[in-house]
Amino acid sequence: MSDVALKPLTAPIDTSIAPPGSKSLTNRALVLAALSDGISDLRNSLFADDTLVMIESLMRLGFRVIVDRNEKLIRVHGRSGRIPATQADLFVGNSGTTVRFLTAMCTLGRGRYCLDGVPRMRERPIRPLVTLLKNLGARIQHTLNPDCPPVEIHANGLPGGFTTFAAESSSQYLSALLMSAPYARHEVHVDLAPNQTSWPYVEMTLRLMDQFGHTPELERDPLTREPKRIIVPQGRYAPTQYDVEPDASNASYFLALAAVHPGSRVLVRGLSESSLQGDARYGRVLERAGVTIERLPEGIRATGPDRLAPFDIDLSDMPDLAQTTAVVALYADGPSVLRGLHTLRVKETDRLAALENELTRLGATIKIEDESLHITPPTSVRPARIHTYDDHRMAMSFAVAATRSPGVVIADAECVNKTYPNYFDDLRTLIAQ
Repeated sequence: MSDVALKPLTAPIDTSIAPPGSKSLTNRALVLAALSDGISDLRNSLFADDTLVMIESLMRLGFRVIVDRNEKLIRVHGRSGRIPATQADLFVGNSGTTVRFLTAMCTLGRGRYCLDGVPRMRERPIRPLVTLLKNLGARIQHTLNPDCPPVEIHANGLPGGFTTFAAESSSQYLSALLMSAPYARHEVHVDLAPNQTSWPYVEMTLRLMDQFGHTPELERDPLTREPKRIIVPQGRYAPTQYDVEPDASNASYFLALAAVHPGSRVLVRGLSESSLQGDARYGRVLERAGVTIERLPEGIRATGPDRLAPFDIDLSDMPDLAQTTAVVALYADGPSVLRGLHTLRVKETDRLAALENELTRLGATIKIEDESLHITPPTSVRPARIHTYDDHRMAMSFAVAATRSPGVVIADAECVNKTYPNYFDDLRTLIAQ
């Protein structure tokens, strides 16, 4: 794969961009549309590695999926909770959403289904989801590693019933179960342990299920307001005409671009803090560093301050933005601390280790304490070739540093194809204005 070098900005910019559709929402909507009782159109869909393996897998399961890339449209013929194929081998690449969502969905079928991926996928845990589904009567087994894919499902429908969910390393396990739960033979009740991981992603799932016509019941503790129990009654999803929001996680790089360039302004069009995506509230993180954030009818605009203040921030609700925030911390006027990073070890790569390596390469002093990352920025960021570990977020976040500091080169840049194939083209267009 190729390296990318960017020419640093020499003057402030004032520009705008509309990122492509959300990966998280596109893959959730594909599952809900396939389970629905009719034909759904998903507009402004994302076409990237993670969504393409989801589309291919749905087709291998026998669903009719029609793709129009020019119109950014995916038409899905739902089968009312039935899985058409009675046998399928699904290759999911390194897409965590695909392997988890489809593992749960395949339990609704009648037959044998096997899900596998790239070598890194065989290191990413899936046992908590397997345990959840087994507790509800599913027959699933790990075929190699007792914690990770590949998994094999011998399905005869999902019986349903009662189960519990701890504060696991990924909220996707819970989201996967919830989306398939309406088609279980018995109502599904999930008791939740305190301190749920990445809860905004679960809220995203619940709200999207509601938009597709089936509403789970969420019970909260009357004193702490923490989520306590989710009840998913039996039912069906309705065919839906759904507009996928711009990807809030990918929008973070453009807001960060403004943040690290004093006087620069970048408007992310079509994004609002009322979004289904918790990451749409990233502006609140940047405000802690002194960035001016404007919530406008047309989107969210960031303006870089003369001085970036150091910050101490808990990112447990938006862990996918840890790398973006770490790069912003490189240019802060003092040490910063990022907390709540316990999920980063099991992402596309070990993101804590990757951040330590690459921030150190740029001259920062790094200390990791449990789930926290302490960053002392260098006096001047050093030139370096940034390793990306086949992780799209490493490439996209450190590219922000390349727009400010000379000699920062992004290695193996094609890894951005996972969620944003045109990222570097869009970034070059912005900084050329």
